[in-house]
Order: sequence, then C-alpha cells, then structure tokens
Amino acid sequence: MKQVTIIIPQGYANLSSIAGSFQILNRANEYWQKMGNKSMIEICIAGFVTELKLDAGFFSVYPVNIKKIIKTDLMIIPSIAHDYDQVIKKNKELISWIKEQYKTGAEIASICTGAFLLAATGLLEGKTCSTHWSAATDFKQLFPNIHLQTDKLLTVEQGIYTNGGAYSFLNLILFLVEKYFDRQTAIYCSKVFQIDIERTSQSPFCIFQTQKNHGDELVCKAQTYIEENLSKRISFEDLASKLAISRRNFDRRFIKATGNTPVEYLQRVKVEVAKSTLEESRKNIFEVMNEVGYSDDKAFREVFKKITGLSPLDYRAKYNRVLA
Repeated sequence: MKQVTIIIPQGYANLSSIAGSFQILNRANEYWQKMGNKSMIEICIAGFVTELKLDAGFFSVYPVNIKKIIKTDLMIIPSIAHDYDQVIKKNKELISWIKEQYKTGAEIASICTGAFLLAATGLLEGKTCSTHWSAATDFKQLFPNIHLQTDKLLTVEQGIYTNGGAYSFLNLILFLVEKYFDRQTAIYCSKVFQIDIERTSQSPFCIFQTQKNHGDELVCKAQTYIEENLSKRISFEDLASKLAISRRNFDRRFIKATGNTPVEYLQRVKVEVAKSTLEESRKNIFEVMNEVGYSDDKAFREVFKKITGLSPLDYRAKYNRVLA
C-alpha cells in the first residue's frame, strides 16, 4: 500500500486543494476496491502545525504530526498564500522534511503556488515546473534557475509533478490517479467529479500582466509606447534610438525587467487586447486583427493560438456571451 501525505504548511493553504485532493484520491481508492482489488493508498493530512484556520476562520484543518510519518510515497503540497517569502521562512523545517523524503524515494506533487514551497527545497533547480500564471513574475524573481512554463497545465520531472493554478489541480490529481491506479479509475473519477480529463494547457485562462513594478524607468517608457501604439507598425530599432540606447542593450534591459523580449511583449499585449474585444463585441476577426495592428490574417491567427492555445474563432465561441 502506498502512503500519500497531503502537507499542511504553516501560514495559509488553500482549502479546496486540500479537500479536493483528499476526496478524489479517496474515491479512486474506493472504486479500486469495488473492482475487487486491495486498497492501493492510505491518505494522511499532516504538518508541523496542530490546527490551521482558513478563510477568515470559517474552516479549520487538524493535521496529524508529520514527525510520526517515517516514510511516505507521495507528498502533495497545496496552494499557499501569496506572501511567498514569509511562507517559506515559516516552513523551513517542513521544507527540509520534504527534501529528505524525496531523497529516500518519495514523489512530490505541488498544486498551484505550492510550487514556491517545492522550489524552496532546491529540488527544482535546473528543472521545469508550472504554477499559476499570475504568480509567474514573483516565481522567476525568487527562483531564476528554474524553467517556469506557465502555459503547461502539468509538468513531470523525475518524480516531481507540478500544475498550473486554481482548480486545474483537479487535472493533476486525475493524472496521479491514473499513475497510481489505472486509466479506467482515472476516467471513472473524471466522470464522477465532472473534470475534463484531456486538459493540457492553462494558456486560454491567462491574463497577461504588463509587469511594470521592475523599477527600470526606460523600460517602462518603452512599455507605455508599445501599449499606446498597438495599431501602428513599431520599429524597435527606432524605439531604442528614441530612448538613446543601443538596440542590444535595449533588448537586454527589456528582457531582464519583463521576462519577455520586446517582440514577445508586443505580441502578448496585442493578443490581450484582441481577447477582450473577442469576449465583449460582435466585431469579426478581420476587424479585431486590424485594431491591434495585424494586416496578415495568417500571422495573427498563429500568434493568437501560440499564446492562448485556441484559434481566434474558438476563443470567441468559448468566451463571448454577446453572440450567444
């Protein structure tokens, strides 16, 4: 039998990611036994705290003492509070425990911003992971040597599993059900809990943030210029010249400040404006693409799909209520 430990950190943890993980894994185990098999897993909710009050005190979690767990096979780290530095400082003992368990063969799954706690172990250095798209800037600043891929709903790295954000953790748990049980059990759980088992990306849900809290005034001016001239053809050579900086140094500073090249930033801002228009108006694709400065229909569709994971038509069909 496999030991699964849902970890409760000090500070704050998201209740839904704790309860949801427990409920789906528990239902999977019940179904597995009904099919004539022996119990596959034993689930424990544990931490170094005896009680954790959540959501303005309306809910409380009472974990068992994690020191009583000598060995676990799978650790699940729930989503944590957005005060990442403080959460990491408060949980140094827990971080060490996670690291030691992994060294003795345990696997780890982090949910949403739980990736910050996982990254603090050092186990993700040089590896790939995902977290909620809204936490990407903070994550990159704290852990620059980890390859963050917020377009990915799930990542798999040598017994370490991470997922995007919010309720996409349901897909991570289904993945774990299929891994620890089988495909049939995962399909059963997807039907019972009505989860789309084939989701692989969080790109359609991302809202691009314009990242202006970096402190580089020159880059802020460039960002503002880009945002105010979306319908025009922007030459970054000319923009760099206007800002009295070489193109090479302009690109270097822009990437350092925003995490994107100037071209990527321009594309993302254009697509974000296009998304809003597709969500809220009856304008056709040609009108939308012209408003954000695209004259080539193919180029617009390719960039839009690369960033959102959907074609402009599919995106409008999914999110526009005006046309419903």
